[in-house]
Amino acid sequence: MKIMKIAALSAVFAAQFAFAQFKQTPLPYAYNALEGSIDAQTMEIHYSKHAAAYVANLNKAIAGTPQEKQTLFQILSQVSKSTPAVRNNAGGHYNHELFWTMLTPEKNTQPSAKLAKAITESFGSMDAFKEKMGKAGADRFGSGWAWLSVDKNGKLFVSSTPNQDNPLMDVVEEKGTPILGIDVWEHAYYLKYQNKRADYLAAIWNVLNWKSVSQRYEDAVSKK
Repeated sequence: MKIMKIAALSAVFAAQFAFAQFKQTPLPYAYNALEGSIDAQTMEIHYSKHAAAYVANLNKAIAGTPQEKQTLFQILSQVSKSTPAVRNNAGGHYNHELFWTMLTPEKNTQPSAKLAKAITESFGSMDAFKEKMGKAGADRFGSGWAWLSVDKNGKLFVSSTPNQDNPLMDVVEEKGTPILGIDVWEHAYYLKYQNKRADYLAAIWNVLNWKSVSQRYEDAVSKK
């Protein structure tokens, strides 16, 4: 049943690559489901205000242009040809749609054996990987994201991007397929953690959906 649910969520996320108009995927849990790590007020504002604005503004920015007939993946992969409004809002829409699936109220989910092995091979250990992700998020000046992605050779790498950029974009230095993204914009954590970004980055592992991350890893490496 859980596998079917993950597959269903993945299918909904994949639908965001269909042609515009783009839409928000319904949040797969209640706003208060992640309490203790992410508070209900933050989740509600983040989803219903910030993320909703990205998709609405993306649809406005591409209306009447050739990009209206492109998929989200096509827009992101050629974003250097886009206006700042398209770049920022397409990135914001993709990043948040991924982010919601990275979180879960289910306790103690674990990475698949295949992903766990890849993490150990790439970073030395799970603890070393978490430390590297935490540093990527903590060291990001201003707003942005920390990413775990799969490169063109099927290898894992950690990176960080500013604002709403992501590794799918042709403008970033480290390109790949994101399988885990952590939002480090202040609106993602400030109501609960104030200026303590490191505390938020430590707490997010308590609600991380390793099943979703593992599925994305399997999908990414199968295409290499």
